Amino acid sequence: MAASADLDLLIRAAREAGDLALGYFRNDPKAWAKGETSIVSEADIAVDRLLAERLLAGRPDYGWLSEETADDPARLSRPRVFVVDPIDGTRAFLAGEKEWTVALAVVEHGETVTSVLYAPALGQMFQAEKGLGALRNGSSLHASERTEITGAKVAGSRRFIREAQETASVSLDYYGYVPSLAYRLALVASGEIDAAIARPGAYDWDLAAADLLVHEAGGLLTEAGGDRPRYNGRDSRHAALVAAAPALGEGMVALLAGAGSVPPRPA
Repeated sequence: MAASADLDLLIRAAREAGDLALGYFRNDPKAWAKGETSIVSEADIAVDRLLAERLLAGRPDYGWLSEETADDPARLSRPRVFVVDPIDGTRAFLAGEKEWTVALAVVEHGETVTSVLYAPALGQMFQAEKGLGALRNGSSLHASERTEITGAKVAGSRRFIREAQETASVSLDYYGYVPSLAYRLALVASGEIDAAIARPGAYDWDLAAADLLVHEAGGLLTEAGGDRPRYNGRDSRHAALVAAAPALGEGMVALLAGAGSVPPRPA
């Protein structure tokens, strides 16, 4: 199946999912706790069901990994897998904030090859295919060309930013905390910020779509040890990561480690 056909499928599904989510947005959808720290809403569930119907109907031989669907180990034997976050940034969504996204990726042998990230409330459609670049609303994306860590515009945990500045004696321009991790990483792809931090515990569905955007825009997304994350493994969790302009990658990884924000990789 040609990659462009997969991209068309993802875009159509993302637009339909976005329209469905907007019907719940700022309309007080039901929500409840999920685990110790997460929250889920009826909108997340409805969007997840719609995406599963649309995407798997189009590619019944693909595997499926979604935040809101019980994991099926059968995905591990599939060469290609959909990795999906129906609404990335659920807390922002429920608070009526606009920075939430529908994140869709096709992963092949552990690597994202096609992705779409849609921010319906912002009217922004990001897309990428391996080797073919990344776009937002039809315009090419390019990571920042910044070469100096000092003064770099960084999004992520305020604690990390504070500790990094103290331990490395550098001054960073704190952009703020962007609640959708996928959108935070996409801002690195667009060059609007120079770097972004993902705290330990992010899952495949938080990262896979934005990963390709960042790399196709010329940026880097790496773990603390410098390795690019892999997807559709048995454990979908990840250690701390950093996305950055190409010239800042090594320095940002060093800052991440120096700030004490890198625990052992989750089991």
